[in-house]
Amino acid sequence: MGEILMQAFSFVAIIILGYVLRSRGFFKEEDFYVISRIVLKITLPAAIVSNFSGMSLEPSMLLISLLGLGGGVILIGTAWLISAGKSKEERAFSILNMSGYNIGNFTMPFVQSFLGPAGIVATSLFDSGNSFICLGGAYSIASMAKGEGGGFKIRTIFKTLLKSVPFDAYLLMTVLSLLHLSLPAPVVSFTKIIANGNAFMAMLMIGVGFKLSGNREQIGKIVKILSARYAVSIVLALAFYFLLPFPLEYRQALVILCFSPIASAAPAFTGDLKGDVGLASAVNSISIVVSIVLIVAVLLLIL
Repeated sequence: MGEILMQAFSFVAIIILGYVLRSRGFFKEEDFYVISRIVLKITLPAAIVSNFSGMSLEPSMLLISLLGLGGGVILIGTAWLISAGKSKEERAFSILNMSGYNIGNFTMPFVQSFLGPAGIVATSLFDSGNSFICLGGAYSIASMAKGEGGGFKIRTIFKTLLKSVPFDAYLLMTVLSLLHLSLPAPVVSFTKIIANGNAFMAMLMIGVGFKLSGNREQIGKIVKILSARYAVSIVLALAFYFLLPFPLEYRQALVILCFSPIASAAPAFTGDLKGDVGLASAVNSISIVVSIVLIVAVLLLIL
C-alpha cells in the first residue's frame, strides 16, 4: 500500500510541478503543445515498442481491442441519452466530452509502474480500439449530431489514425507479436532509454496544460457529464474484472483503464465544432483529478 501511494503521490507532484512552473512563467501556454508532441511522437511510442518487445500474442487477445472500441461506443450512447431533449449543440458537446479515454498520456504511466509488461500489452491493445473513438470517431458522430460535416465518415477516421504515431506503433507491435517476431536488440535497447522518460513527460504535460475555466452556471453540466461517465466506468470495471476469461494481470489493467480521464483531444475537437472550449477544458481537467483518486483507490483494492 505504501509503495502505491508513494508512486501515485509522485505522479501528482509532477502534475503540480508542471502547473506551478506554468503559473510562474517558466512554461508558456504554447509550451504544452511542444511537450505533448514529444510525448505523443517520441516517448509514448517508445514505451509501446519497448514493452511490447518479446511478447507473444494469441489472436484471441485482440478481443481487448474490441473492448476499447466498445467502451467508447457505450460512452457515446450514454452521452446521446443524457442529452435527450437538449439542443444539437449540447448533444454534440456531450458526445465529444464524455467519450474516449486518455490512456497514452495518463493511464499508461500508472500501468507501466504497477503492472509491468503484461499490463502494458493489455493497455496497448485496449488503446488501439479506443483510438478509433478519441481520434476521430466521436468527432464524426458529434458532427453528425450537430448537423455539420456530412455525418460519419469512416475513411476520415482511418486517415487520421494512420497519421497517429502511437497508433502506428500499436499496429506494428501487435502484428509482430501475433507473428511471434521481435525487433533487433539495439532498437529495443534504444527505445527503452526513451521509454523511461514517458511517465515524467506525460505527467508534466498534464500539469502544464491543466486549467479550470467553468463558471458556476456550468457546474451542473460538468457534474452531469462526469457522473454519467464514471457510473458507466464502474459497471464496465466490474464486468471486465469478474466476467472476462483473461489472466489476472490483464483484468487488473482493464479495470484501471475504465477509470481513465476523458480523451485529451476532446477540447480541441470541441473548438473545431465551435463548441464551448472553456467548459470542455474544465470537464477534462476535473476528470483528471477524479481519475487520479479512483485509480489509486482501485490499485489499493486489486494489488
